Amino acid sequence: MPITDHRPGDDTWRVGVLFSNSGFMAVIEDTQLRGTLLAIEEINGRGGINGREIVPVIYDPCSEPVVFGHMAKRLMVEDRVTTIFGCYTSSSRRAVIPVVERLNGLLWYPTLYEGFEYSPNVIYTGAAPNQNSVILCRYLLENYGRRFFFVGSDYIYPRESNRIMSELVRRQGGEVVGEAYVGLRARRHEFLPVMRQIRAASPDVVFSTVVGDGTVYLYQAYADAGFDPAVMPIASLTTTEAEIRAMGFDVGEGHITAASYFQSIESSGNAGFVSRYHHRFGEDEPTNACVEAAYFQVHVFAKALESTNSLDTDLLRPMVLGSAFEAPQGAISINEASNHANLWTRIGRANRRGQFDVVFRSPSVVPADPYLVSTGWGLAGGLA
Repeated sequence: MPITDHRPGDDTWRVGVLFSNSGFMAVIEDTQLRGTLLAIEEINGRGGINGREIVPVIYDPCSEPVVFGHMAKRLMVEDRVTTIFGCYTSSSRRAVIPVVERLNGLLWYPTLYEGFEYSPNVIYTGAAPNQNSVILCRYLLENYGRRFFFVGSDYIYPRESNRIMSELVRRQGGEVVGEAYVGLRARRHEFLPVMRQIRAASPDVVFSTVVGDGTVYLYQAYADAGFDPAVMPIASLTTTEAEIRAMGFDVGEGHITAASYFQSIESSGNAGFVSRYHHRFGEDEPTNACVEAAYFQVHVFAKALESTNSLDTDLLRPMVLGSAFEAPQGAISINEASNHANLWTRIGRANRRGQFDVVFRSPSVVPADPYLVSTGWGLAGGLA
């Protein structure tokens, strides 16, 4: 039986939502769930789409990639949804992609990732390497030095992201003086040998692709080791306001993250977004880049759905590609050639308030280039 837009007699738009609010990835995925729900509530508060409310069908994959795949299939076959918002890790995304490709669904993926991927059944709204790694590498080389130590969680994204960063570093005259990986479920004591390796290697900067609870333990172990972020910071693509809050503001202070969005962005659009988020989830709950992407992608979806009045992927996707939205980070659009979002690039340094002071911002939106084709690895010239 073909998948339909809604169940007989149902006057709502049903969509799937797959983010973990339990397990070792809950520290960040739970915030993505909140961003998704906030957008849905805003849209429904304005009357829904063409008079019909969006109803999320929510499952908790418990931070297990294989469960993401099983639940995606359940959503599409049993719950009969065609659109899914979800996934943080590349492992979970790769578990879901075969399902949405086989059943012709549409996965909206709001997380930065390693690039070098395309699926007609995925809309990638997180940053690709040309929108974060390229600029971060330049900034670190120009401000801290040429010796890099890599530490990551042991799965697809960190190893691929480190491969890209290693190439960028070496092409610009830097060197990688060490590389270490820990398990996704690593505990705090497992970072102690990594600290010893860092001390022995004496790098100028530590590049982290650790995710989930491990991020908290990494930075805490760094602080316990007595390292100074003013001299040798941890620089990351994955450490957001959520992880800074979990590790302690004093522990996170001085470390660096490259992202399209920070809560501290000064604009009326972002101020309104932050205010609504705080009103809904609490004044002490920070926004972050993953929240923001999860939020704006629902609004991009809603605009396309309003035009098509159908959740059929073959009708919806053409309306998504090329569309634009005024997101909290600034104006974004969905690149027609790659299914990725054209986003802003920013670099922030964490302060004692748990927020990021923006030290670099791209002068305009950065077109998505997930295969690093047009950038030539982004090596010409210095920072804008």
